[in-house]
Amino acid sequence: MLRLKRKIDTFLVEWKNSKDKMPLIVKGARQIGKTDAIENFAKHHYKYLVEINFALQKEYKTIFDNGFEVDTIINNISMINNNFQFVPNETLIFFDELQDCINCATSLKSFRLDQRFDVICSGSMMGINYKEIESNSVGNKQDYTMYSMDFEEFLWAKGYTEDQIESLYQCMKEVKPLTTTQYDTMMMNFKDYMILGGMPAIVAKYIENKNFSGILAMQKQILKDYEEDIAKYAEGFDKARILNAYRKISAFLGNENKKFQISKIAEGARNREYAGVSDWLSDAGIINVSYCMEECALPLKGNYNPDNYRLYFADTGMLIASLDDEVQDDLRKNQNFNTYKGAIYENIVGDMLVKSGYQLYFYKNEKGTIEMDFFIRDANSLIPVEVKANDNATASLNNLIDSNKFKDIKYGIKLGNKNIGFNGKFYTFPYFMTFLLKRYLAETKTSNEK
Repeated sequence: MLRLKRKIDTFLVEWKNSKDKMPLIVKGARQIGKTDAIENFAKHHYKYLVEINFALQKEYKTIFDNGFEVDTIINNISMINNNFQFVPNETLIFFDELQDCINCATSLKSFRLDQRFDVICSGSMMGINYKEIESNSVGNKQDYTMYSMDFEEFLWAKGYTEDQIESLYQCMKEVKPLTTTQYDTMMMNFKDYMILGGMPAIVAKYIENKNFSGILAMQKQILKDYEEDIAKYAEGFDKARILNAYRKISAFLGNENKKFQISKIAEGARNREYAGVSDWLSDAGIINVSYCMEECALPLKGNYNPDNYRLYFADTGMLIASLDDEVQDDLRKNQNFNTYKGAIYENIVGDMLVKSGYQLYFYKNEKGTIEMDFFIRDANSLIPVEVKANDNATASLNNLIDSNKFKDIKYGIKLGNKNIGFNGKFYTFPYFMTFLLKRYLAETKTSNEK
């Protein structure tokens, strides 16, 4: 399969070259490219690789049974496979599918203190009981959360260079409209990305075939694989409830208010019965949760209602694949993304924000007179972010900026099918520039006084 450049590639090199590095745990949802990235890294930076997959090679689960000293573990591994080479500073030990062997986490302290071998663990967040892993390895590992491909990685896959992407950012930084060629080309790429999502196998197939043939079947198979993993890893009676919630995400996004309502998941469903379900799906890397803010003020953390939330797919390709066949046909033939009450645009912007390092928050007052899709912040202010599926009025955005009630809001951002601009109150950026927002805010620290 075509090897795609990923952002973790740079991180892994930096990790290898860092002083006093600790064993690394790469977390993320299934099929996002964790194993491929680590194997590719090992191929180019180590003479030897010791790779153990605890899900497929169950015999290795016993290597920790008589102690966690490095020499004991190496001896046990060698008893099972004496072809492995353990050469200090030249061997990478890669424990894959960590969730199937929690004991492995306890060994990380020994490897950290020993320092002869670099160690990377990887696992599906759906299967990782991370509280148990954390208790077994606290202070002795470094975490890296990996996602499906973001839009910048998709552009790399399409052959765009760093300089070409930088030219987009410079227009953003200077608040200068993109040229017609830049805008139209990037919008076309973005619409393809919305349909595909960022699963690397799907993107690679699209790049190689130069069309969408076979893509939907691959996406639907991943949805089924996730359901099978929920059935495998969710404990007790939670399985049915988690599956119920998972299957209803796209239906709730199609509603006007997009609120995830437990009472409508199944007949007689109650909030207390579904406590923790959204957290489980979020921890598994399948969904992104956006919480309703109690008030439009800083700080963001702690200023939200944990019982009022919206759920988005963590990969928009999975949302597209979950929709009815009729919607599928419309999207793929006509690229009519304005259907589904703007949910597709909201979903992909939310996904891009999460992949940039943001947590998701929205706001809707009790009267329903003010509603805002997302909030982020710069060094000095709270920033409302409105996602527009069409070019209609932005009453809520104007109200939040104009009103003296919201002291922390100095300006806003509107994302839509519109070129770069600023009207004195809010910035307008095309959807596809969302992945540049965090850098833009960090470097410009724009703060306009009311």
